[in-house]
Formats: sequence, structure tokens, C-alpha cells
Amino acid sequence: MISKILAATAPEGGELPNPLLPADYDIIWSSVIFVILLTFFWFKVLPGFKRMLDERAKAIEGRLAEAEEAQKAAERRTATVMAEQEKLRSEASSIREEARSEGATILAELKEQAAKEAERLVENGKSSLLAERDSASRALKAEIGALALELASRIVNEKLQDDKVANRVVDDFIAELEGKKVK
Repeated sequence: MISKILAATAPEGGELPNPLLPADYDIIWSSVIFVILLTFFWFKVLPGFKRMLDERAKAIEGRLAEAEEAQKAAERRTATVMAEQEKLRSEASSIREEARSEGATILAELKEQAAKEAERLVENGKSSLLAERDSASRALKAEIGALALELASRIVNEKLQDDKVANRVVDDFIAELEGKKVK
């Protein structure tokens, strides 16, 4: 059936046309339309694509430049922060050393004050003991004197009513006791 169609289209006495090759007029009109479409794309569509690709390339390059600048800024900030941290560490170390030396000075001052206070308390205690001893001594002398008078009164069987005589007797007795104690 295809051969009948081809035979009908064949020129009279000539060969059969090749079914794979188009006719000459189809090739010419297809070429004209192809050139028109190629020109349209070449002058209208292609510049838009180029412009869009250039804009994208510029945007990407701009972003890359911004990223590099941001990275450099971050590195500068990091270096600044590290330098500040080192400075703060050294300041903290010097503050600690200063605090230690001040603490040692304060401790020495407190020890000195405590020693002075202890010495003052010892002196106050000694003077208090001396005062109490003197007071106790006077009280004992008075009591011994009264006991001596009573004893003497009993021995002599008379009362020593005269205060002057009683005081003289008590003083003599105490002096005699103190003289024995010193020896």
C-alpha cells in the first residue's frame, strides 16, 4: 500500500523519491522559519538570559565578597576579644596578687592588734589581781586584827575598848607576822 502511494507520486518514468528525505520546498521553508526563530532568540531572548546570568553572577560575587568581609570582621573581632580576655586575665591575676598582699598585711595588723589587746588584758588582769590582793590583804588584816583583839581579850580577861590601843596592838602583830614572812 505504501508502495502504491509512492508510485503515484513518482514522476513518470523516473525513480521513486527517497521517503527519508523531505522535498526541496520543505527544506527551504523550514530553513527560513529556523533563521527567523534563531534571529528572534539571538536578539530578544538570549540578551535577557545573558542579563539574568550576569545579575546572578554579580549577586553571587557580591555575596561572596560580603561573606569574605564578614569573615575578616569576625577574625578581627575574635582577635580583639582574645586580646581583651588576655588583658582581663592579667588584670585578674594582678588583683588576686594585690588582694593576697593586702590580706597578709591586714592579717599582720590584726595579729599585732590582738597581741596588744592580749598584753593590755594581761596588764589589766595583773592590776586587778593586785587590787584584789591588796583588798583581800586589808580585809584579812582587819579580820586578823579583830581576831587578835578577841584572843588577847580572852587571854587577858579584859576587853580592850580603846581603839587607839587596839589598833596599835593589831599593827604591831601584823608587822611581826610580816617580818617573819620576809625572813
